[in-house]
Amino acid sequence: MTSNSKGKELPNRSEIPTNLTWELEDMFETNDKWEEMFRVVQDLLPKIRLYKGKLSSSSANLIAALTLHDEILTKMGQLYTYAHMRNDEDTTNTFYQGMNERASSLYAKVQSEISFMTPELLEIPQDKLEVFLNESEEINEYRHMFDELTRMKPHVRSSEEEALLAQILEVAGSSSTSYGMLNNADIKFPTILDENGNEIQISHGRYGSLLENSDRKIRKEAYEAVGTTYKQHVHTFASLLNGQVKKSNFVATVRKYQSAREAALYPNNIPEKVYDQLIDTVSNNLSLLYRFYDLKKKALKLDSIHLYDLSPSIIEDVQMNISYEEAKEIVLQSLAPFGEDYQARIQSVYDNRHIDVLENKGKRSGAYSTGAYGAKPYILLNWQDNIRNVYTLTHELGHNVHRYLTQTSQPYSYGRYSIFVAEVASTTNEALLTDYLLKNTSDERKQLYILNYYLQGFVGTVFRQTMFAEFEHSIHIAEQNGVALTPEFLCNEYRKLQTKYYGPDVVLSEVSQYEWARIPHFYMNYYVYQYATGFSAATALSKQLLQEGEPAVSRYMEFLKAGSSNYPIEILKQAGVDMTSQAPIQDALSVFEARLTQLESMLS
Repeated sequence: MTSNSKGKELPNRSEIPTNLTWELEDMFETNDKWEEMFRVVQDLLPKIRLYKGKLSSSSANLIAALTLHDEILTKMGQLYTYAHMRNDEDTTNTFYQGMNERASSLYAKVQSEISFMTPELLEIPQDKLEVFLNESEEINEYRHMFDELTRMKPHVRSSEEEALLAQILEVAGSSSTSYGMLNNADIKFPTILDENGNEIQISHGRYGSLLENSDRKIRKEAYEAVGTTYKQHVHTFASLLNGQVKKSNFVATVRKYQSAREAALYPNNIPEKVYDQLIDTVSNNLSLLYRFYDLKKKALKLDSIHLYDLSPSIIEDVQMNISYEEAKEIVLQSLAPFGEDYQARIQSVYDNRHIDVLENKGKRSGAYSTGAYGAKPYILLNWQDNIRNVYTLTHELGHNVHRYLTQTSQPYSYGRYSIFVAEVASTTNEALLTDYLLKNTSDERKQLYILNYYLQGFVGTVFRQTMFAEFEHSIHIAEQNGVALTPEFLCNEYRKLQTKYYGPDVVLSEVSQYEWARIPHFYMNYYVYQYATGFSAATALSKQLLQEGEPAVSRYMEFLKAGSSNYPIEILKQAGVDMTSQAPIQDALSVFEARLTQLESMLS
């Protein structure tokens, strides 16, 4: 199988081979089945209302309400997940746009209808709750949840306020929705010519490959074309990001947090110092990044190095074009340290069409793993035949298995996990892939290529995401302090950080300052820092897996099954890494330095 990188236009969804699409019929056999469950959820909502004001009357009432609550949210999760996956297949398909909007509206209604529960649960006297917990094994399963509710109590509003807030947030979420439509469906990039004079339609999926091209002219034209396109829409993108930041700050204020960052980290019990120490530790080691860019400049024989020069491999005469079928086998073998059960799970994902592989017109950009409790998880890709996509595949499979093991090991109440630990599961897979490739590649040039790729990936996951995290926090604080998030302000803030992180030698062009507009993660509420912390934890855990064997594997599998049965920091401690310390971040940076030194030595 080959990628679509050379074609003039992307194929329509109907032209994609069936075996390379996900089989969502595993969730709902037909759209009519989805409609049936939609009506079931609607019919269940009046039943949950009957428990309002009665949760503390008896343990029987309490467990009945909790069970119904979980049933509604399980079904709602499946409805929403199916709808957004269908919509992501082709964001121009109006039928699935409508389905996705209906699912979002129903979800908001569900949140509104069940919003009485949290305030009412918090009103149950502790001594009475202890009686309920002790007399009912079913209720006792919710003990950690009740502990969490007690911790969250200062930030929970009354039943009426929670219901109103749920409705407000549906409207306030329009910035994120509109950004997705503009960025995925409406925005159009120009065509450029490849090295053979053939037209290439720039797309989100192809952009990364174009920036890796050994032809500097192609890299520059692609970079400038994309940057100029975002510049043309900068006022719209600034307005959308402004709306997103205002929403986050509004929620923080309503829930009595000091900042949007505290509001984002507090529910998972992540100390804010974890965020700050990430930025501080990375900032104190930026000389390593400058060193890498200096090596790249020399290896590529450049008089000056620009942002569009940062992606190509410094080993220009090596091609590691890997087809999807080849990548599947490489990934499967690289995960052997986890044991046969883990590998069998991966094979099942392959065999049962739980991956949507190729890019098509209107398809959501990027890659992700998604799923709903009670249904098997899926993966979306926009495959290109390069090593970067091999890493993307193993990354998303890490999420996929994590979700599967959590949901098959935990009840609904603990069947989710925080984003903080999610990126550990995915990035550990990447670390094992790097180790496998270096050990199973005898060609020295390809070893150099893999080392470079690892360093490039580290830069993107740790240094770059930390820069994003610093930008995200700075604009939230600015808005909180009454600063208008105009295009000029956003561009200036972003340019300051680009200057800091890229250092004195990397040349920033005029369109570089608009890059913030193309980053979808700024609509995900303090998400990006977890890529960097996750990579650091994964570095430590992968080292343990390779050196200790079975004891480390056993701890790791328990980590994958834990879900939200404990706090993320505690779950990671049990797996073998303490993220309240700077040590994992510094250790990861030490690995970067060691491999950078190795690459410098081999090249010299």
